[in-house]
Amino acid sequence: MTTPTFPTGSILGYPRIGRRRELKKAVESFWAGKITADELEATAVELRRVTRERLVSLGLGKTDSSIPEAFSFYDQMLDAAVTVGAVPTRFSSLVAADGTVDLAGYFTIARGEGDNTPAEMTKWFDSNYHYLVPEIGPETTLRLATDRLVREVAEATTTGFRTRPVIVGPVTFLLLSKPSESAPEGYQPLDRLDDLLPVYVELLAALTAVGAEWVQLDEPALV
Repeated sequence: MTTPTFPTGSILGYPRIGRRRELKKAVESFWAGKITADELEATAVELRRVTRERLVSLGLGKTDSSIPEAFSFYDQMLDAAVTVGAVPTRFSSLVAADGTVDLAGYFTIARGEGDNTPAEMTKWFDSNYHYLVPEIGPETTLRLATDRLVREVAEATTTGFRTRPVIVGPVTFLLLSKPSESAPEGYQPLDRLDDLLPVYVELLAALTAVGAEWVQLDEPALV
């Protein structure tokens, strides 16, 4: 098996909100009950299409993995948490039988509901960006719980693009998480690394199956 040639030019990511803040407006409309989840998804599909075409017009290759597939409705750490099944226990009712969390549930974790407080927010390293802190304990069942990123790569592939999926890497994900409320004293989320790595292996295999040749695992905690 030969390793695909890495593109000579690329970028790590690209703004996802839309040139006219289309994503922000659509998300807020969804929160207000003015549009459905399907309509929000349709807005996201269009924004991803526009982004890919924009990056090609700026000089990135259409089929060489130089375009990052890095869309998020809200936060990349929340995306990673939902992908690997790390949903806080207080939100367990949001998890379907197959382990997935729908868009309404995704935003509920971010915003809270009733007596269930939202996931904590804290600074992404020394930047002004704030991320949602995953909560992981010995009881957290880690598994490939959603194929959203896989579907987004497949979406690109079916329209003639070969993109590079982006997800927070396993070490950074665990180091930036916090112990769940029920975790014993001295426990650290990084203790679950051996359990998390097979989930990432499964995700990488699924991404490869839909055409991904390169995958970007963001690991700033290792720098």
